Amino acid sequence: MTRVFGDPVDVWVSDGRPIRFVWRGRLYTVRRVLEHWVTTRDWWREQHPDGEATGEREFWRVEATPDREIGVYELRYDAASETWLLSRVWD
Repeated sequence: MTRVFGDPVDVWVSDGRPIRFVWRGRLYTVRRVLEHWVTTRDWWREQHPDGEATGEREFWRVEATPDREIGVYELRYDAASETWLLSRVWD
């Protein structure tokens, strides 16, 4: 079962990959990257006819833990605003 969020998170990155993040005041350590993909939004390009790739979003599905219990989390990086969100959590 998944739960959908849209919470901002602080993310530390190494070699282009998330390695830690803070969500709701807790520090999570990424143990393993399960999936990584990039999407673009066509409607966004229509607002920026000069061809800027501002609609690009990167998704990272990771196994992470704040302590001993490992969970699966989906992080989203928005290139236009340079912000990270926690998109989903799997129970």
